[in-house]
Amino acid sequence: MSDARRGFASDNAAGVHPDVLAAVAAANSGHAHAYGDDEWTRRAVALVKRQFGEDAEVFFTFNGTGANVTALQVLVRPFEAVICPATAHISTDECGAPGRFTGARLFDVPTPDGKLTPDLIAGSITGVGFEHASQPRAVSITQSTECGTVYAARELAGIAATAREHGLYLHVDGARLANAAAALGCTLGEACEGADVVSFGATKNGALLAEAVVFRTPALARDFKYVRKQSGQLASKMRFLSAQYVALLEDDLWLRNAAHANAMAALLASLVREVPGVRITQAVEANEVFALLPAEAIAPLAEEFDFYTWDERTGEVRWVASWDTTEKDVHALAAGVRAALSSPQGILPDKG
Repeated sequence: MSDARRGFASDNAAGVHPDVLAAVAAANSGHAHAYGDDEWTRRAVALVKRQFGEDAEVFFTFNGTGANVTALQVLVRPFEAVICPATAHISTDECGAPGRFTGARLFDVPTPDGKLTPDLIAGSITGVGFEHASQPRAVSITQSTECGTVYAARELAGIAATAREHGLYLHVDGARLANAAAALGCTLGEACEGADVVSFGATKNGALLAEAVVFRTPALARDFKYVRKQSGQLASKMRFLSAQYVALLEDDLWLRNAAHANAMAALLASLVREVPGVRITQAVEANEVFALLPAEAIAPLAEEFDFYTWDERTGEVRWVASWDTTEKDVHALAAGVRAALSSPQGILPDKG
């Protein structure tokens, strides 16, 4: 039995774009060599290179945590450290996998908007050469961030320059890189300019399950095929992962999906911003909206429209728009927010 409920909990909750499903079905014809020695993978790699540079090295994985963990394994050794925002997915939502698989420490830096800055990075570089301290070796940022904000080109340039100045690698968690590129009006590669390695996500952008690790410093990819295999991220029937990237990249479906999700988030923000009792807490630059609501209104709204409370202490919630979010969905949530906040107990009216 299918659950037809629609909501704003995550773009992971959205279905698969029909063109992506069709591409997977089309790849399901005859036999093909395993582990990436197939026409779909060769085509997908060529399309990724078109976005990130012809010298990029491209590897497909099953999921975002796998992409992040395998990428970081190449960059750091067990006595080293990764500087990242305190909100970073590698710190908050990967069950300690980066630490387990790399042995390295995460330096979590508090930020107001999910963004690192050159000053925050420089201030986290301590204990260099001191044998009792984890040695900083990499910086990891997320584009777009877990707070829905987007690094502009000048911000990326400043971070990349700071990393180079201090001999650090730069990793970009690009689970929502497509949304950032759509917001910036640039290519996927330009949206992560200066990175040594990128976790380039597709799942949140309409794929079934497909992520990629893209090395923009090709020398770092020398041993990656062994890291991917040892980490359980090498698909035997690779063509079905690769076909999804072909579908997304060949005719700019990735851009249409991301631009639509961003537009729906912007529409939602515009509708709820003027509701008394609602305060938007972050700049709405990609496909996420963060807002403060009265505590008594959150539970009934979340029950009806399916979204997460981001911070239970403050009453901050997160609404995520997806490639398949409709204007009807957005207007329904906005109307629900208005109704809940006009009710004395924050309870939605009975639809009777």
